[in-house]
Amino acid sequence: MPIDPKILFGLRLIEIRKRKAWSQERLALESGLARSYLGGVERGQRNIALLNIHKLAEALEVSPSILMEAPEARPES
Repeated sequence: MPIDPKILFGLRLIEIRKRKAWSQERLALESGLARSYLGGVERGQRNIALLNIHKLAEALEVSPSILMEAPEARPES
């Protein structure tokens, strides 16, 4: 059974954020998004909008396409 793309996006976001050694709070401040919203995105509970993907990519200094790549550590299904 395929894994929900929202979960995969959240895992990828966590990977990139942690590589920069940023907390959710720091990413929230840098991107202009609410920390609670980012938590929901990282847990795969929110269907993130395209504009917010671009805000995150800009804050993390990566291409939006990088955020769409599969996470390195996939969750067990």
